[in-house]
Amino acid sequence: MESTGFAHWLVVLVELCTAFALLLLALAVLVVLATWVVDRNQTGNAVLRNFPVIGHFRYWFLHLGEFFRQYLYSSDREEMPFNRAQRTWVYRAAKDVDNTNAFGSSRDLRAEGVPFFVNAPFPDLGVDHVEPVPVTIGPYAREPYSHAPFFNISAMSFGALSAPAVRALSRGAAKAGIWMDTGEGGLAPYHLEGGCDIIFEIGTAKYGVRTPDGRLDDGKLLAICAYKQVKMVSIKLGQGAKPGMGGLLPGAKVTPEIAAIRGIPVGEDSQSPNRHLDIGNVSQLMDSIGHIRELTGKPVGFKAVLGGVEWIGELCDEIHRRGIESAPDFIIVDGSEGGTGAAPQTLMEGVGLPLHEALPALLDMLIVKGLRERIKVVCSGKCITAYDVAWALSIGADFVNSARGFMLALGCIQSLQCNRNTCPTGITTQNPKLQRGLVVTDKSERVYHYATNVMKEVGIIAHSCGVAEPRQLNRGHCRVVGDDGLSIPLEKLFPYPQRATAE
Repeated sequence: MESTGFAHWLVVLVELCTAFALLLLALAVLVVLATWVVDRNQTGNAVLRNFPVIGHFRYWFLHLGEFFRQYLYSSDREEMPFNRAQRTWVYRAAKDVDNTNAFGSSRDLRAEGVPFFVNAPFPDLGVDHVEPVPVTIGPYAREPYSHAPFFNISAMSFGALSAPAVRALSRGAAKAGIWMDTGEGGLAPYHLEGGCDIIFEIGTAKYGVRTPDGRLDDGKLLAICAYKQVKMVSIKLGQGAKPGMGGLLPGAKVTPEIAAIRGIPVGEDSQSPNRHLDIGNVSQLMDSIGHIRELTGKPVGFKAVLGGVEWIGELCDEIHRRGIESAPDFIIVDGSEGGTGAAPQTLMEGVGLPLHEALPALLDMLIVKGLRERIKVVCSGKCITAYDVAWALSIGADFVNSARGFMLALGCIQSLQCNRNTCPTGITTQNPKLQRGLVVTDKSERVYHYATNVMKEVGIIAHSCGVAEPRQLNRGHCRVVGDDGLSIPLEKLFPYPQRATAE
């Protein structure tokens, strides 16, 4: 009897345990299903929207990394091209949340090349601070362009970027009052959608303004510049990630829409020439600038990555021969640390001057040649945080452009899938299923907040240095750590040159 009773209670216990396990399993399934539905339909996170449920593991691991990274994970400052600390700063700025830290900086302030700023003992009070003053570009063009914000969106093409990404950038840029560069892929309706100012870029393949044989079609260019939003035209000679090589758009990204905008075959790799067919020297570059400015009435300049500035000196001499009005209205200098969707590693890592050399070299040449005021200087190349931008303004740049900073603001997680059409956040893919993760209304707000917070914090640096607005920063306000661990002023590292006397 006792054994029979024990067996009975054992069976009951097993049945209860089985029922409990089944209940837990059912609850787990319900939780997973509910999480899947919530993740799939929320608009704030592209990773979770595209990868419901499993996307949460990424954030769990990131959280656990705060406690275990010294054993299992990299530190805040180790990853490339942008480390965790940099990305976190951008994410917080884009979300407009508290961006303060506790205890102390994780940045090695003794590492060679680290910039920091010289605070004034008695900075101005807040009431003395003013907004950035508008800078006028193209005084000899029929339609000069005046623009105050010093931080803007760098060249990124529709095709390399998805339609939702371009739309979010356009809307966010309009709200922040900043410009957006189309990149070499032509002008898409999505660039115009938000109402922001547009810099139209003409690449070496002349996408969107090309004849069948790859020459400039004046009629198509006039049609594009007829849009009031198009404020300037930029001739792209090269970019930092692949100097001496044209852009490459993989065939998987060449949809019928992109092909129509660019004027290329559908589904085929699109490789731009390594230079413009009609620009083979300084004189021809000047001819092209003059022609486009006269045709469109817009300010015209060029973008280049520098291997040296000797040819810039030749350009300046040609300007003086032709007259000051013939000068390019602006130069966009791209450092060799610039990014792109697809480039050979050899070019990306081994060719061209980095921005910290190219920018002061360009500015000094313009000062020596007496053209610094005539030609405005825009720079780009890994400037994604406030102190990156403040450094560039201290050197002397008029404007700073960023591409990857705004990609991070859109939700980029640096998965390095840009060239594979498999971007998990929907930014650099033409796959509609992945694009669905990028919700334009949400991400446009993040673009707006990122731009305004960068400019706000650069203003904080400027005010700490005792100047009223960021463009008043100069080389005396910034110091850079040398190879001995001690800092030297930028004005000593890159002394201001004297203007050359006329011959």
